[in-house]
Amino acid sequence: MSEHGLVIAVPVKDEAARLPACLQALLRQKSAPRPIIIVLVNNSSDSSAAIARDIAATAESRVIVEEIVLVGRQASAGGARRLVMNMAADLAGSRGIILTTDADGRAPPNWLRANLAAIRAGADAVAGRAVIDPVDEARIPAALIDADALESEYADLLDQIVAILDPDPVDPWPRHDEHSGASIAVTVDSFRRAGGIPDIAMGEDRAFFQRLRRVDADIRHDRDISVIVSGRTEGRAIGGMADTIRRRLTCTDLFLDDRLEAAEQTALRARLRRRARNLWRVAAADERAARALASDLRLRSSAVRNMLRSRFFGAAWEHLETASPILFRRPVRATSVGSEITRARSILARLREPQNTADQLAEISA
Repeated sequence: MSEHGLVIAVPVKDEAARLPACLQALLRQKSAPRPIIIVLVNNSSDSSAAIARDIAATAESRVIVEEIVLVGRQASAGGARRLVMNMAADLAGSRGIILTTDADGRAPPNWLRANLAAIRAGADAVAGRAVIDPVDEARIPAALIDADALESEYADLLDQIVAILDPDPVDPWPRHDEHSGASIAVTVDSFRRAGGIPDIAMGEDRAFFQRLRRVDADIRHDRDISVIVSGRTEGRAIGGMADTIRRRLTCTDLFLDDRLEAAEQTALRARLRRRARNLWRVAAADERAARALASDLRLRSSAVRNMLRSRFFGAAWEHLETASPILFRRPVRATSVGSEITRARSILARLREPQNTADQLAEISA
């Protein structure tokens, strides 16, 4: 395929019941030029491959169907997505754009167009949200839905704090903080620079975005971009959403999602990250600021300066987070979410006080 290609990658395993809706939704996308869709059917025991080929035979867009048996550690959700995304990148060309979704997902008609618009606006990658099918959600106990809503509210408050204290011009508020394989778009250039999908069995979506951050890719978390996914309890991927739902039906999680931490710690991390970024921009040449940051991180000044000489700020910050005892991540107990929401609201109220001009907020972060 020539340069400037547009390719959607779909890993599939035993999805005969849901795959038709997934592919038809992708074929109904409002976009020009039309994308290529590559379907990688792996380790399936049902008719997924035959269904995909039947749809491909009559589709107006080009649909490529590949069938493969993965073995060993590659026989996983992460292995399948890694392989199909690499195939998509090869098809799209060095100046192309690739997207991926799940085989049980249904993308709305504007999904592709919205992702492309975000990339044209300056993003290197776009993270969409995964929204549980309302029919499936109705079968989930109300207590589980309420607990998830409370956790989502807390995540939203934390992200607002971060957006104020360490703003990202490519990813302004409103936004979200999810990284789901159900909705990812990325330029091939950024995909390659980040090293592609990590070679891990599960959690490859979050790990991929961490790789993108490590090389300073501009990521947009667009709240208006989403894909409807199943809320089943019998999933195809170990460690996926179905596993999470099934586990929570059996026993309530003791801790919130590991991306969430205490509200005060979230604010501290954002302040320190902004200071570190400002120092990185001048190659840590401001010795006074470097010493002050090192003191607050409880690290040696020479070590901080060396880390901040990294080519990418994302890599430098990752090194600082790993080394600093101040930035050690501590889980938040699920029973504490109510009190942490109160603290987060209080922090936001202080940050939003009228006297907090842009300069004053910068001082708060200093």
